[in-house]
Amino acid sequence: MTRIRQSLTPKIFAALGGRRAFALVIACCACLAHAQATEAPKPVAGVCPANVLGTSRTLTLGTQGGFAIGLKTYPHSLDLADHEVVLTFDDGPSPSTTPKLLDALARQCVHATFFLIGRNAAAYPALVKREIAQGETVGHHTFSHPGETLRLMSNEAARADIDKGFAADDEAAYGKVDYTRDSTGKSEPRPRVGFFRFPGFADTPQLDAWLRSRNIGIFGVDLWASDWLELTSSAELDMIMTRLDKEGRGVLLLHDSRRSTALMLPRLLIELRMHGYRVVHLVPGAGPPPKLRAAPQGWTSETEAILAKMTPLLKKEAGRSALKTKTRSDMSEPGL
Repeated sequence: MTRIRQSLTPKIFAALGGRRAFALVIACCACLAHAQATEAPKPVAGVCPANVLGTSRTLTLGTQGGFAIGLKTYPHSLDLADHEVVLTFDDGPSPSTTPKLLDALARQCVHATFFLIGRNAAAYPALVKREIAQGETVGHHTFSHPGETLRLMSNEAARADIDKGFAADDEAAYGKVDYTRDSTGKSEPRPRVGFFRFPGFADTPQLDAWLRSRNIGIFGVDLWASDWLELTSSAELDMIMTRLDKEGRGVLLLHDSRRSTALMLPRLLIELRMHGYRVVHLVPGAGPPPKLRAAPQGWTSETEAILAKMTPLLKKEAGRSALKTKTRSDMSEPGL
């Protein structure tokens, strides 16, 4: 306290009066102490403090024979318990936002799954390596994230973009790419983590069957943050918690390229802990997938309805930037 008081200029003490100035310093110190007390301490050497969210359990997902989960698109999802949530991030890595997300996750001892765009992974391999070193799971999200979606590309072009993404992600993550041969003898990358998510959830039966034949698990989502819209971090947080409280559990989609999400995540992790939610971390494993949870009676695919509305726009607009202008600011659909 003596050092703080001495650092204040005599003019400030003269203007406020000695007692008032000293009282102001005391108040400021109290506020600082409160902020430090309420902020979760940073884990040291892998030891998680008692007052952080933490990772409740690790769920090993075998991908033998493939699977497709996420009730927004598919009639099955992970068999999570009530108040269990899986955090997933698409479109990274991004040097302006991904480090902030990783810092927030580490501070709360939470692990997530990142679905990478291959060209971003190739551009920022150090971020991919940091994700792995921190214990996160790295999945795949094509190489180019085509604006027209894989659905409107030829089957051959779509396969090529997916495979190029597998290779770019693994090269960035591990410094090498493992290859195998398909039934025709053609060489193809064999990703170390067989987790894949379609951009815009725009799959096709042919691509689904092809991925399953390669023992790749296809990930949709159960709920999303709508962070492709221009939202404040507070609005995004409120939207997520409202949706999560309604559903009670599920796989949550966020985007680690979005500034609002990077700003919001520390608060989200605190809110999850305060409301009794538990984070489940997904990791790849051998063998078939575990038991899945079937969709409730009367289920329909929400993303198919959205894509049916958006497909005419996608066909008219070849460029992604034009698509953003026409759709993302106006519609509450998943970002492409």
